[in-house]
Amino acid sequence: MLDRMSEKRTIGAAERRARLAVRHRLAAGARAGSAAEVGDALVALHGTDPASVFLAVGARLADGVKPVGEVERALYEDRTLVRMHGMRHTLFAFPASLVPAVHASTTHPAAVRERTTLLAHLAAGSDFDGAWLAETERLVLAELAVRGEATGAELGDAVPRLRSTYVYGPGTRQEGVQSVASRVLRVLGMEGRIVRGRPQGTWTSSRFRWAPAEPHPEREPADARAELLRNWLAACGPATEADLKWWTGWKVTDVRGALAALGASAVALDGGDTGFVLPDDLDPVPDPEPWAALLPALDPTPMGWQARDWYLDPEHRPALYDRSGNIGPTVWWNGRIVGGWAQHPDGRIVHRLLSDPGTEARHAIDAEAARLAAWVGDVRVTPRFRTPLERELGSA
Repeated sequence: MLDRMSEKRTIGAAERRARLAVRHRLAAGARAGSAAEVGDALVALHGTDPASVFLAVGARLADGVKPVGEVERALYEDRTLVRMHGMRHTLFAFPASLVPAVHASTTHPAAVRERTTLLAHLAAGSDFDGAWLAETERLVLAELAVRGEATGAELGDAVPRLRSTYVYGPGTRQEGVQSVASRVLRVLGMEGRIVRGRPQGTWTSSRFRWAPAEPHPEREPADARAELLRNWLAACGPATEADLKWWTGWKVTDVRGALAALGASAVALDGGDTGFVLPDDLDPVPDPEPWAALLPALDPTPMGWQARDWYLDPEHRPALYDRSGNIGPTVWWNGRIVGGWAQHPDGRIVHRLLSDPGTEARHAIDAEAARLAAWVGDVRVTPRFRTPLERELGSA
């Protein structure tokens, strides 16, 4: 049973911000030496926008480490980080050690639904059936086994079936002709049979090559959910049930089952909410040294919890989030979001403070902006999901 004793340990907002500073490798003394360390610390790096992975790691690396080369090595050479679909059907970069747990707990159920949907769409809008799809997939996998990696266009040239089309939504307002290629590759990726490799172009490109995936052991779903949640609570606890359900995309019964399996301890949060931490994570956490950070759009820290008032002034939400709830680039001081940033068309990193954090903070934030500009260099970074403040700063 979960620890629901009346005398709960209280973890207030200030202590939550102290935990965030160290565990998310944001305080200067807690910065990491490698992309793999950052991945392990954060559990999941949002990968929908490819640049976000590099920027998130770069914000947390110790000075002197080159972020682009370090992340590319982790993703494409050492494979210590793996891009794959995970929570809420979203693309992330996960530590390789967590891939089996993510797949069994989250990706596999989504992949089953994705394959079922694809077969239904093919049946409704083409003459292609399950046997046709299976043979197409066999040919794609055989081609990748020979090539090692290939773009979608290269696979389409080698496997003409991939260039086939079907009618999406026949008889509806959404009716249109679509290629099967992206759907087939997506299903194979979600099933863990292929993986995204090095992109075409720079590190900001989303035109990935595909490669055969390394096999991984099968996991029992309940055990996998407990493992994933254990890692997440170590990085982000305390969190409420609502936070956990939102982050994982699981049913609340699955969240509660994983918490029970972990023996998670209930703690009191500001505002009267109940949060959960790992049973050995109840000791007080001291304040770290003052710190500043410039975090990218979709960074896992501001996107880590559904309830965000303990690090974000609600009045600042409209400037920093788009209509779908995606956060833009943010400026942090001592565990709070105090502004936003963007890259100017001439390449400069510009920012605006939405509240005044003081002179020490302004100097530290300026230094972080200069550090970011130094390694981004001539590359232009535009978030995939534009937010009001980022648009304004990026076009000024």
